[in-house]
Amino acid sequence: MAMYSINPSLISVFFTLLGLSSHTLFSICSAFESEVDDELPFTYVEGTGKGPRKWGQIDQHWQVCDNGKMQSPIDLLDQRVRVLKNLGKLKRDYNPAPATIKNRGHDITVAWKGDAGKININGTDFKLLQCHWHSPSEHTFNGTRHHLELHVIHLSANGTIAVIGIIYKYGHPDPFLAKFISHISSIGKEERELGIVNPGEIKFGSRKYYRYIGSLTVPPCTEGVIWTIVKKVRTVSREQVHALREAVHDGFEANARPLQQLDGRPILLYNPGTHGGST
Repeated sequence: MAMYSINPSLISVFFTLLGLSSHTLFSICSAFESEVDDELPFTYVEGTGKGPRKWGQIDQHWQVCDNGKMQSPIDLLDQRVRVLKNLGKLKRDYNPAPATIKNRGHDITVAWKGDAGKININGTDFKLLQCHWHSPSEHTFNGTRHHLELHVIHLSANGTIAVIGIIYKYGHPDPFLAKFISHISSIGKEERELGIVNPGEIKFGSRKYYRYIGSLTVPPCTEGVIWTIVKKVRTVSREQVHALREAVHDGFEANARPLQQLDGRPILLYNPGTHGGST
């Protein structure tokens, strides 16, 4: 298996990978803006002709779902991870802002309409756009799949997507998701105003995170996405997960894409308590 070279800082690996052409950046931006906003002819059920193994054959613009080399989600296996202290703390600068909630058919999405703030990765700002949930989790930790995954979506000025992923197991209810439970069962395709929503109330629970370069996990599976997966597994109640599953349409109750091949990509782990080296 081919491996990317590892230099002392390792950070440059990612931004070499992100040395994308203007055409590619435009494609990423366009793909994100149209990212299955309307229910499209795909599902998560294999054997229907529209399941994940067939996504790349449904639409010519989705072919990377089949033949891409930087696809998501992946298994975050400790033996593959390179620990780095100098990746730096994840810098969040979020603001309360007006938001809406919508059932997109394949997921429930909360989107901010005003300036909800940003994150900063390696000196680049990524504006917060929206968040949505997948059940069960899409990413796995050492082969273990948990019950829920929240994706918090950001976009830079040049069209690069950065996603923060937070993974949950059954336990106490998640306070952020609890704010929307009363809406989830009754919303349709039309956006519903939520008033002011503070994204700062999304709890991370840990400064440790994994980082790698991947893709959107739904068609068109666009690559070049900067993934940051929080290492701590948080908790969500069974009732909350049940509400999300009941709300989405047939074929989307379990809306997690199967694991994809790593294909030699580096996975970094930011651990402020270490001086670097392998796990």
